[in-house]
Amino acid sequence: MTNMKTEHNRRGLIPALSSPFLMLFLLSRLALAQTCQTSDEMDAATRSAIQNAATKYFDMVSRGDSASLKQYAIPSLASNFAGIEQTIQENQPKLAGGKATPRPPFVLKAEGTAPIPRAEFLCGIFNATGPTANSTEFVIPNLPPGNYGIQILDVTSPKSTYTASFVLQQMGTDWKLGGMFLRPTQLGGHDSAWYLTQASAFKSKGHPLAAWLYYLQGRELALAVPFMETQSIDKLYEEEANYKMPDFPGGDKTVDLVAANGKTYKLTQIFPYQVGEELHLIVKYQTPSVSDTGQTFQDNMAVMKGLVTKYPELRDAFGGVVARGVDPSGKDYGTMMPMSGLK
Repeated sequence: MTNMKTEHNRRGLIPALSSPFLMLFLLSRLALAQTCQTSDEMDAATRSAIQNAATKYFDMVSRGDSASLKQYAIPSLASNFAGIEQTIQENQPKLAGGKATPRPPFVLKAEGTAPIPRAEFLCGIFNATGPTANSTEFVIPNLPPGNYGIQILDVTSPKSTYTASFVLQQMGTDWKLGGMFLRPTQLGGHDSAWYLTQASAFKSKGHPLAAWLYYLQGRELALAVPFMETQSIDKLYEEEANYKMPDFPGGDKTVDLVAANGKTYKLTQIFPYQVGEELHLIVKYQTPSVSDTGQTFQDNMAVMKGLVTKYPELRDAFGGVVARGVDPSGKDYGTMMPMSGLK
């Protein structure tokens, strides 16, 4: 999803071609290789089969029954099921007792004899500027030929709300599990719209880091699956330029933070995280070693104090900060402090 605007630009080139025949030819070639059926376009039996399969698989997830779920997975996923098992283990307590309501499903058909490097499925009506209110796009890399069902479930549990999204592959008359995404739709008791509203408010106050972090969180909560785009999601990505900070760590990029102790720390990640009922901020930085926990604790404190000193608006945006020193092997050591403890 990070290259969303690049994908838009590529698609936008098609209507600008000088030959209408060439445009029609290109779209026809695309349609032959990758097609999408919306819920209204598929027959009732297919729609019910996809929804029933996803609902059954979610029931297994909510009960923590990864062994049974594995039996319904496609062979390539069943042979590498550890990631799914871990996801179920981590989320099952939050999903227990949850009620799942299916959204309208999609059927994606990928033709050919070899995996498609970039399979693109346009569902519904698109115009020259991109998706319309009733359209959806899926872009999936290295997709083998086959028929796939995409089913998103809106889940309400006693603890919070989530989306459970299943990628299903048709094998005979069965829809087998090909992938799964479990994502919260709230953090700290607030949904995407609330975070985006707060981001706008922080921006108007001249608080750039708080605005950027809240925008990122609002956008993250709006995404059910990382390879799906709608008009509303498209607008969220277009708003990124209004909030993005040029000096922000992530990926391979580090940002230097000079603390009061005179040391310069290379920050690698900054992101919100729920601690109890509060929203805290996690900041990770590089350190040669975490074996001396006493020294790492001092470094953690220096990083936390340095961050809120540089960006005092964080005191109003978060209940506390968690600093984690990470050594080259990936081992880390963390310290959590409420904002009141960071003088």
